[in-house]
Amino acid sequence: METMTDDATTTAAADAASITPPQPLVPAARPLVVTGGMANLLKKTGLFNSSQIATLLQVSRREGVGITDLVIREGLVPEADYLQALSDASGLPFMRLSSVAIEPSVIEKLSAKVVFQYNVIPYAIEAGALAVVTQDPFTLGLADALRIAAGMRIRFVLATSVDIARAAKKFYGVGAETVARMIQDDRIEVVPEDILAKSDIGDDDQEASIVKFVNQVIWEAYQERATDIHFEPMENELRIRYRVDGVLHPAPLPPQLNRFQAAIISRIKVMANMDIAEKRMPQDGRIGLRIRTEEIDIRVSTMPTVYGESVSLRLLMRGQSMIRLDELGMCADDNAIIAKLIHKPNGIILVTGPTGSGKSTSLYAYLREINTPEQRIITVEDPIEYEMGGINQINVRSDIGLTFATALRHILRQDPDVIMVGEIRDFETAEIAIRAALTGHLVFSTLHTNDAAGAITRLVDMGVEPFLVASSVEAIVAQRLVRRLCPNCRQPETPDHTFLKSVDFPIDELGDNPLYAANGCEKCRMTGFRGRVGIYEMLRVDEKIEAMIVDRASAGAIKQYATGRNLRTLRDDGWLKAIDGTTTIAEVMRVTETVEVE
Repeated sequence: METMTDDATTTAAADAASITPPQPLVPAARPLVVTGGMANLLKKTGLFNSSQIATLLQVSRREGVGITDLVIREGLVPEADYLQALSDASGLPFMRLSSVAIEPSVIEKLSAKVVFQYNVIPYAIEAGALAVVTQDPFTLGLADALRIAAGMRIRFVLATSVDIARAAKKFYGVGAETVARMIQDDRIEVVPEDILAKSDIGDDDQEASIVKFVNQVIWEAYQERATDIHFEPMENELRIRYRVDGVLHPAPLPPQLNRFQAAIISRIKVMANMDIAEKRMPQDGRIGLRIRTEEIDIRVSTMPTVYGESVSLRLLMRGQSMIRLDELGMCADDNAIIAKLIHKPNGIILVTGPTGSGKSTSLYAYLREINTPEQRIITVEDPIEYEMGGINQINVRSDIGLTFATALRHILRQDPDVIMVGEIRDFETAEIAIRAALTGHLVFSTLHTNDAAGAITRLVDMGVEPFLVASSVEAIVAQRLVRRLCPNCRQPETPDHTFLKSVDFPIDELGDNPLYAANGCEKCRMTGFRGRVGIYEMLRVDEKIEAMIVDRASAGAIKQYATGRNLRTLRDDGWLKAIDGTTTIAEVMRVTETVEVE
């Protein structure tokens, strides 16, 4: 506490070309000037000695920083602990806003502009006074400003800044202060293209409001760990949804946002170098952004609908560290098999599953395991999702004729040891990949099929000769992603054995172990889940399966044979992860029901 430094200037310079959190519309009110009463109050908390209190008050006065913000910035005490102690010392109630319901009539007492400017949230009306939640009730002029804005007496309640920010987004919507300003000005902006085209996000006060709103949506999605953002025009609203851990969540939005629908979509299209004037045909584009130190590629897709253009953004973290093979979540047996297969000198290893099932992540984990100076590895992808040192990566560009098939033909002249094809989509790509495997190359690729056995019939249906498939394919790994239970709040539950029997759950393997259910806490944003893990179905192609392929056996017959040889299906692997407390029965059924239930 001897020396306090303000990192705001340094941070702002480092993030000048990056997405930054939304800023208040006007400067915040000044913190309370040093008083003997404040010193006594800090002393009563029992958290600080006399020297620390003197320094806190001195720095607060000199830098214009609130005491609460200063305590948090310097890491002296966790914010919740400080506010609880302040509550005990001052008599102001302290509460958590995680699951609080606030009446719309109360929310209407303060505008979005006031709420985001002062970082407060109206909570309740009691005895003719408006209870307002704040993290720092001692800010000079705060009570008067809120009294004038609400038109009634104010009493304060304490809560953490994180709780207040979440409540503000929940009840007012993402970017509410920006939309409120545009509505107040009674304008639907026609934003100059040079402003719209800015692909970085700074703190420019002249930044167009539409630009700022789009930035806030992207920032919010990044904080929520979203992989996709969907802008969906409805009849009377513009809906925005985030996909987090594979599940869509509607974003809370301010009212009347649909008034600015055209400008919002135009902003995104210009960022992605799309044609703003073309609204009748689908378009694809890409945006490159930096959020703090994280490099992000955003794939943009537009699609005309009845009520306007629907826009989807896929967020790809380029700087994200790739996971290792042993972090994929495979059981020990499957992990040992794949670790052996990826060191073979030739053959094809296929990974199957729907979009968003983690296929690319698995392929990169395989490549990371065998990426050595002795191996020449070349990939052809659409797009390149992770940049890996030591590997030659090619990005497909269909607009100039650089397709998977074209790239593959030329890759074979580059003396590769290992080839990774992002996806086998057609006969030409499949045939070249198979012939590469038969001529001494190890090939990794993906297919969109429901299970492992289905990949074999898919290749044959594309036109590949069955004997070529039988000779080249070494193994097929089908996979899905299930949400991980939040370890902080998961709750044991007594299993219903009747239900478990109805879904063929291996009750004998459960023993005395409990199953777990999702609960919800602040760490998982009340969802009960945090992150995802894979479930797998690995099919080894042995001599019997080779013969079945040549005889054009059905996928069902191949799977039935493999199951008799101890094939662990997707659902079987999911049950094991439910037994060990990684996920829930319902989550396993959600991602496997179309595969396992007939």
